[in-house]
Amino acid sequence: MTTTILASENEDWGFFATLRGHADQGEAWALAMQAVGRATGFSQEAVRDFLDSRHGRHFADEVANGLHAGLEPAAAIDAAVTRWMGWRIGRQTERDTGIPRGLPYLTGFVGHFEAALAD
Repeated sequence: MTTTILASENEDWGFFATLRGHADQGEAWALAMQAVGRATGFSQEAVRDFLDSRHGRHFADEVANGLHAGLEPAAAIDAAVTRWMGWRIGRQTERDTGIPRGLPYLTGFVGHFEAALAD
């Protein structure tokens, strides 16, 4: 079964733009959509909105670090997912965003976009 990957709605910012010149953007986008979706369990729309946001830009910075260290795109994305799942939402972020403290960063921020879709 083939899954259609949603396209970026913000190619001038976020994840997509940050990887310009570092990797094949289309390939990296598809890999990130799949990896973040698997890790968080949220909808493709929420994953896309996360990757298109300033948080997606920071996530792409982690991916770029992996690429500069010699990792292939899939491995660099998996490493970024692992890192973001290891970080936890703290008190200040909870206060600023309403994302519950203690959640993994990736789950919290993608979930934040999932909740916004319901509004």
